[in-house]
Amino acid sequence: MQPEIVVEVAYALPEKQYLQRVTLEEGATVEEAIHASGLLTLRSDIDLAKNKVGIYSRPVKLSDTLKDGDRVEIYRPLIADPKELRRQRAEKAANEKAANKS
Repeated sequence: MQPEIVVEVAYALPEKQYLQRVTLEEGATVEEAIHASGLLTLRSDIDLAKNKVGIYSRPVKLSDTLKDGDRVEIYRPLIADPKELRRQRAEKAANEKAANKS
């Protein structure tokens, strides 16, 4: 019998967080942990072809091997472009500054 590892799989939404603990054989991959967690069945919005994954905030590939105690994180896609949001805030601040000078 091959040694086992215990890892957590996390997926967070603004209104709810999912954290599943799974026991896998040593040498298991990130993708195997996600499938074993059952989150793909619970959440139809998770698409491993689109959602990025990481271990403790460090980006990894689905094929990366896990170690005992790892926390696999499934990241949601960004809704808004961060550069565009910064540009809009800067433009708004400039407009407010110009209005205050008048």
